Amino acid sequence: MRSFWTGILLLTISLLVTGCLYPDERRVENQVPYPDQLQAVENAVIQYRIDNGALPVKITEEDTLIFQKYPVDFGKLVPKYLQQAPGNSFENGGTYQYVLIDVEEMPEVKLIDLTIMKEIQELQRRILSYRREHDYAPVAEVVGDELLKLDYELLNYEEEPSIKSPFHPTHHLPLLMQPDGEIIIDYSLDIQYYLEEYDNDIATGDDLRWLLVEHSPFVPVHSRPQTIEGEAIIFLPHESYE
Repeated sequence: MRSFWTGILLLTISLLVTGCLYPDERRVENQVPYPDQLQAVENAVIQYRIDNGALPVKITEEDTLIFQKYPVDFGKLVPKYLQQAPGNSFENGGTYQYVLIDVEEMPEVKLIDLTIMKEIQELQRRILSYRREHDYAPVAEVVGDELLKLDYELLNYEEEPSIKSPFHPTHHLPLLMQPDGEIIIDYSLDIQYYLEEYDNDIATGDDLRWLLVEHSPFVPVHSRPQTIEGEAIIFLPHESYE
C-alpha cells in the first residue's frame, strides 16, 4: 500500500513540475506565427545556401504542389545556423510547418497551418467510407472548373464542414472536391477581402493566391489557382493547377 501512495505522490510531483516547465505561454507560443521566428529561419536559410550552394529543404515528390514543395529541413540548420527549431514549428511540437517560396530568386519563409489538415482528413475519411458502401462519391453539384460540391448530409455532417482561414480571423472557407478525390479549399472569401484591403493592380488571369502570400505569413495549401473575372472570383482551368 505504501508503494501505491508513493507512486501517486511521484506522479503528482511529476505533473506539477511539467506544468512549471511548460506554462500557458509556452503552449500559446506554439500556436502563434511570430515575425522574428520567420526572419530568424529565413536568415539561417540564406546563410546555409551561401555556405553550401543549396537550400536546406526536405525532398518531396515531383508533383508536390508549389506551396508545399519546399519544406524547411531543420535537421540541416540546427545547431550550426539555428540554436533550435522555432517553438511553433511542427518539429518542436508546434502547429506550423515552415516552407520556402521563391526558391529560384530570394527564398522567403512562410508557414503552413497544420490544423487545416485535420478537417480535410476527416472529410476524406467520410468520403472513402461512403464510396466503399455506394461505389460513388456523394456529389451535390458541379462548381467551377472540374470541382464538385459534396452532399454533406449524406456524409453525416450536421452542417457544411469548413476550414478556419489562416488569412482572416473570422473567415471559414468551404471545401470542394476534384474528380480524383483531392480536397480543395475555396479561398474566394479571403481573396475578396485582400483585394478590398490592398490597392493592387490585378488583371484577369492573375493567380490571386499570391496576393494572400504577399500580405500574410501563410501559404494557401490545398488550393487551386483563382483569379478575378468581372467582379467574381473564379477558379482557373485545371491545367493551371500547381
